[in-house]
Amino acid sequence: MSSPRPESQPEQKQTPPGVLGKMDPKPDHGEDSYTGSGKLTGKRAVITGGDSGIGRAVAIAFAREGADVLIAYLDEHDDAQDTATYVEQAGRKCVLVPGDLADRAHARTIIPKALAELGGIDILVNNAAFQMSHESLGEVTDDEWDFTVATNLTAMFVLTRDAIPHMQPGSAIVNSSSVNSDMPSPTLAPYAMTKAAIANFTASMAQLLAEKGIRANSVAPGPVWTPLIPATMPAEQVASFGSQVPLGRAAQPAELAPVYVLLASDEASYVSGARVAVTGGNPIL
Repeated sequence: MSSPRPESQPEQKQTPPGVLGKMDPKPDHGEDSYTGSGKLTGKRAVITGGDSGIGRAVAIAFAREGADVLIAYLDEHDDAQDTATYVEQAGRKCVLVPGDLADRAHARTIIPKALAELGGIDILVNNAAFQMSHESLGEVTDDEWDFTVATNLTAMFVLTRDAIPHMQPGSAIVNSSSVNSDMPSPTLAPYAMTKAAIANFTASMAQLLAEKGIRANSVAPGPVWTPLIPATMPAEQVASFGSQVPLGRAAQPAELAPVYVLLASDEASYVSGARVAVTGGNPIL
């Protein structure tokens, strides 16, 4: 990718879940750089949290690799529509499904919608997540704890359980874990806990689904410049976000997408149960 990537960002603050239009600088999702080569031709993918950040980058990459996509997102309608435009410009179908995945009843509508609109499902990317930074556990309310678990874990469980009966051999599940699964930030305790659980759940699925020919892997990103960061961290932490990793900067979402493409594609036919670190140099165990 030839586009320049800033190594820092100014102090800024948004309200959750955050929107792309207010970010400085604007993240790179591969809009102008990602070129596909048919790795996912004819496949049908469901991507949660696909309106922005890693999810948008994955949606763009999947479409340019030949996949139709359904994007589940909360309420960032403008961001989601922009993502859909990029998917459609690649000649692929894009279905947008807004709603709160923390609501189990809504989560149960996603796979049936994919079956109806895309005709099936070959790839499931559980990527939607919530986090909030706190200096003490006492600041975490019961409602916030429940919402974090429902968004990050329960929705993944519901979508995975609903998708499996409709997935054929060669299908793939890719879940977004985090470097926090191994190196938990003390100020992100609920989020870090869920990301460790995602890695563990994915490893279980890889073993449970092997006989069906369905692969399950997770990606463990380090710091990535997405709307979630200015929406959930103090402004002064936003300014230094990413500086702690060996590469010295936050990743752009476009730098994550090729890993998701690989894990979703037939090129990774013997890769299951893996957790791929995209962390800027911080190791995971």
